[in-house]
Amino acid sequence: MSSKFFYHIFKNQFSASEQVAIYFNLIVNLFILAILGYVFFKIFRYFGSQFVKKVAAKTKTNFDDLLIKNRVFLNISRILLFVILYGLLSFLLTDFPELLKYAERVINVAIVYSIIWFIRSILLTVKDSLRNLTAFKDKPLESYVQTFMMILWIISFIISFSIITGKPLIRFLTALGAFSAVLLLIFKDTILGFVASIQISVNDTVRLNDWITMDKYNADGNVTAINLASVIVKNFDNTVTSIPTYSLISDSFKNWRAMDNSGGRRIKRSILIKINSIDFLTDKDVEHYKKIALLTDYVTNAYNDVTKYNTAHNIDKSLLINGRNLTNFGMFRKYLDEYLKQHPKINQELLFMSRQLQPTANGIPLEVYAFCKNKSWAVYERDMADIFDHILASIKYFNLEVFENPSGTDILTIKK
Repeated sequence: MSSKFFYHIFKNQFSASEQVAIYFNLIVNLFILAILGYVFFKIFRYFGSQFVKKVAAKTKTNFDDLLIKNRVFLNISRILLFVILYGLLSFLLTDFPELLKYAERVINVAIVYSIIWFIRSILLTVKDSLRNLTAFKDKPLESYVQTFMMILWIISFIISFSIITGKPLIRFLTALGAFSAVLLLIFKDTILGFVASIQISVNDTVRLNDWITMDKYNADGNVTAINLASVIVKNFDNTVTSIPTYSLISDSFKNWRAMDNSGGRRIKRSILIKINSIDFLTDKDVEHYKKIALLTDYVTNAYNDVTKYNTAHNIDKSLLINGRNLTNFGMFRKYLDEYLKQHPKINQELLFMSRQLQPTANGIPLEVYAFCKNKSWAVYERDMADIFDHILASIKYFNLEVFENPSGTDILTIKK
């Protein structure tokens, strides 16, 4: 069919003027082109997706499913549509050479951006496919996609500007070189984020789902996303913190992944013992501690060793301070060691102990250092609380006292 088919109809049958017939012919042609373009777009999209669905049903990989999910064939259909439209422009706009020139430029720009969207959909498909692999499951793939797309958008903008103005591309590239200092300033954060994301990935500093804490940004939770510009942390109070990606390189933070991968979560907590409650043990006290199941063998052996030493050296035991002696505090520390040793919630393959720290104005800190088998926060807190409940309840059996500041009731009792 001739491009002037409707021109002749308007000219001959409706006796329209030359100019009116030309414009009506253009309007009708464009209307028909729009309808045909829409139909072709739907056909390309339908047959493309149907073909992939059939292939996907016969393959074990999910890559073809991801192609559909990321609208690869939708973007291919757009490219084909604009290419066909570009080929028809000279046929439709024969009578409008100036309009043809500008229309070709617009269609070329549309083709450029359609290709960019197509590349983007391919990159997203590759990213989603890699995300299913164990090696890439916790890598910041989004950062690389965003960086590549940023470069493509800059290139497409330069090409588009060259097409619209009709100026050679080399001129814009030359101007871009002169403008590079300004671009570096504008995209400083983006460049820093890109460099940081590469360092994070290479050094394996942070992965998705890692638990990190960063006091500077009040972040304490799991990493949910690692992007070009920011790292998103979902805190345990269900708030969300956004941390600049470069901050994970330049600032200090704590990553708890090593703890998750280890055999236990550390317990490192102390209680304060009153200094004046610490004393030597008498023979009567020794007999009392022999009744404690966890200490029976230890008390017997330790008491025999002390007695042999004092006897061998003719120590005058009329005063307890003379010679070697056992103390209630030392006995309690040994009790805690034995208690931790037989506790089912403590990992026996990792270091565990009770230790005396440097005395303070509020007493002597007695610290428990051990690793809880269950690393889940809630379970860990319950297990640690159970251990210290037992410790606090056991202290009185060793004639020791825990330091605590006097309350109002204590002060009133003293006054009375």
